[in-house]
Amino acid sequence: MFNATIRPRRLRAGDTLRRMVRETRVSPDSLVYPVFIAEGAHIYQEIPSLPGQFHYSPDELPRLVERLQQHGVSRVLLFGLPAQKDPLGSSAWDENGVVQQGIRRLRELLPDLYIITDVCMCEYTSHGHCGVLCGNEVDNDRTLERLAAIACSHARAGADMVAPSDMMDGRVAAIRDALDRSGFQSLPIMAYSAKFASSFYGPFREAAGSAPAFGDRRSYQMDWHNAREAMRECALDIGEGADIIMVKPALAYLDLIHEARARFDLPLAAYAVSGEYAMTKAAAAAGLIDEYGVMCESAIAVFRAGADILITYYACELADAMRAGVIG
Repeated sequence: MFNATIRPRRLRAGDTLRRMVRETRVSPDSLVYPVFIAEGAHIYQEIPSLPGQFHYSPDELPRLVERLQQHGVSRVLLFGLPAQKDPLGSSAWDENGVVQQGIRRLRELLPDLYIITDVCMCEYTSHGHCGVLCGNEVDNDRTLERLAAIACSHARAGADMVAPSDMMDGRVAAIRDALDRSGFQSLPIMAYSAKFASSFYGPFREAAGSAPAFGDRRSYQMDWHNAREAMRECALDIGEGADIIMVKPALAYLDLIHEARARFDLPLAAYAVSGEYAMTKAAAAAGLIDEYGVMCESAIAVFRAGADILITYYACELADAMRAGVIG
């Protein structure tokens, strides 16, 4: 028989009460906005695979700053599109490389902006792989020196944090050692710790021009069947000196975000990747879903699973939703 003394609906009766008893609290401070900087001038182009996202050349970054200020987003993750590529990806650590130019320009425009930089080689190599090749295989240990050089060049340009995404063994230790020896002991590392060889990356590869010219990345990015290995990768990165760990992608890996939160005390980031964003956009364009509602619900799922930080192409829209009290 129904017990009328226990009525969970009492706490759902009005918006003020529902917001008071929310279990998951979020803030715009938890959001990081991915940004694509293209080498050249007068480049401000919408990315076809990511509607609403743009390529910015350094001289067009005032447009980005205006957008960030309009929505109150104060943290970005930078990716670079160089004008020239070579087998070693040498422009990645060039002191006047595209990301380095972008960092300096953003520092001039918005000194308080928190700038995180992606540290990888795939956007810069002519073959599209994330490291130095030996034949058709990525040479793990030779790649470490290059990654460390990239991280140090970003630090010298003014980055606040570096984020290695390559999935080479030992890269956090190599980067930490190089940063410390270069006088950047206080610069933190956000490691892409559990990064999977996912089918959700397609739109990003078009946006960043980083699709591999041959083969795939399964020899270094993780097999998406493996949960225990993901926790091992997180533990290894922590042992090597990572300050923040990450699970990528986000929505299809909520179980691993939850597991990482239960096991580790470090701040935990999740990356809602390009495929997640593009699918939502496509379904909304077809009239199949409420884009705003799905955006909010998906973000809360990631935070509810245990993430502290969400890297998302919806950062500006989510910041508005949080300030409006729709979520948060």
